[in-house]
Amino acid sequence: MSKQQANAQADEDLLAQLGYKQEFKRAFTPLEVFGIAFSIIGLLPSIASVLFYAIPNGGPAAMVWGWAVASLFILCVGMSMAELGSAAPTSGGLYFWTHSLSSPRWRNLLAWIVGYANTIGSISAVASIDWGCAVQIAAAASIGSGQTFVATNAQTFGIYVAIVLSHAIICCFGTAVLARLQTVYVLLNVCLCLAVIIGLPAATPKELRNTASFALGSFSNLNGWPDGYAFILSFLAPLWTICSFDSSVHISEEAANAATAVPWAIVSAIGIAGLLGWAINVSLAFCMGTDLEYLLNSPIGQPMAQIFFNSFGQTGTLALWAIVVIVQYMMGSSMVLAASRQSFAFARDGALPFSSILYRMNSFTGTPVNTVWFVAIIAIILGLLAFAGTLAINAIFAISVTALYVAYSIPIAARFIFKNNFKPGPFNLGVFSLPVAIISVSFMAFMNIVFFFPTTPQASTDTMNYTVVVLGGVLILSIVWYYFPVYGGVHWFTGPVANVGNNEDVTERGSRDSTSVEKKVEADVTASSV
Repeated sequence: MSKQQANAQADEDLLAQLGYKQEFKRAFTPLEVFGIAFSIIGLLPSIASVLFYAIPNGGPAAMVWGWAVASLFILCVGMSMAELGSAAPTSGGLYFWTHSLSSPRWRNLLAWIVGYANTIGSISAVASIDWGCAVQIAAAASIGSGQTFVATNAQTFGIYVAIVLSHAIICCFGTAVLARLQTVYVLLNVCLCLAVIIGLPAATPKELRNTASFALGSFSNLNGWPDGYAFILSFLAPLWTICSFDSSVHISEEAANAATAVPWAIVSAIGIAGLLGWAINVSLAFCMGTDLEYLLNSPIGQPMAQIFFNSFGQTGTLALWAIVVIVQYMMGSSMVLAASRQSFAFARDGALPFSSILYRMNSFTGTPVNTVWFVAIIAIILGLLAFAGTLAINAIFAISVTALYVAYSIPIAARFIFKNNFKPGPFNLGVFSLPVAIISVSFMAFMNIVFFFPTTPQASTDTMNYTVVVLGGVLILSIVWYYFPVYGGVHWFTGPVANVGNNEDVTERGSRDSTSVEKKVEADVTASSV
């Protein structure tokens, strides 16, 4: 047996021991697993999409130093998640780990909450990425028209719907096609980052170049919060950019050597994104000029596009911006892919409405086509918030962070709070596991509270932060459904459901594999009940 065949058999054995049969083709190489996490991060277009959070909440100082501080905390979150992904690489990921590591009393409810938080967070990430892409396309139209064209909400929404639908079509393709695309995405991402880091300072006119004291030390607070709190609010830019790295986990059943490839994809994607993103923000801070309010309110409607326009002119900006739009578009397709796999895994365990329809593998493409369209439809519905105002659609950006942080925090905490017999996989922090987990969970809990606050202290119905309404509504409805009389999940949901062999077969296979999580915890539960 060749090494490749041996690795494939080991992957299938580990998945079977976790309770699932091999349904996907393992077409993602380790580089391509990294590619999907890095392409979803999509550094430059992501920074462009959320630059409006950093500029009014600290300006250049927040862009540079806020990014540096937040990146270190995000790396801690990624390392904690990487440990879990290495021990149990399955598409269910977060809610599977939660159920495996929690006490018998709470495991079903916590897994249910994590599953729904992960689902709405992933779909919100699709919506926010594709809405950002629609805004960028509208900005390109504005630049091309000499800034005489300004897209309406309806026009931007139309572009958005077209983008989402095209992503759904792409993600219905076979796994091998989707895997090969990730390498292209990575190369475009890196080239675009280097073009801005090197090219922007070279092209910026002297009168728009900022001094080091302004770029690295000027703090501009335009929204009215105290300076310290404004600086923390600027974290949404790096937090939204370097997020959804659980995407690598959700394609783990399609990855070769998943127990190693998945954790290293998470950690390396965060690390590289943190460094390159910091360099991009430094370049922007030195080349953005000093009129921050104009950047926020320019006719182009996109702060970074205005910075490029000031430095490269109309032709150069359109050429560069076209690549930004392409990379943002690629981010969206990768996010639809990851969100559909997470939804497929949750439907596999019967937890989503219409699970019997969603849990179907297309015989022609070998992909879960139904869950792809489920993700697309829900994303389009979320996009309707645009008609409630700019702040309402901006809430989708925050939800894609806060919902995922709920889903990230619970399994990381469950590993240490509840009694279990967690057995690390190849990626292991050793004695640093607990300190890093404490930092990770504390940071995510704190930032979730921060992102529920309105943009300015003088909040009104027009300036309200809708994040807590949408996220709270989804989580409350999911809990109501869980406890609903007769039909609620409390009466039938038992967490991850094995679909390979019978219980005895799974237990036997699990006893032969030292990386088992689920079976070891089941043994603990049985012992404690006796």
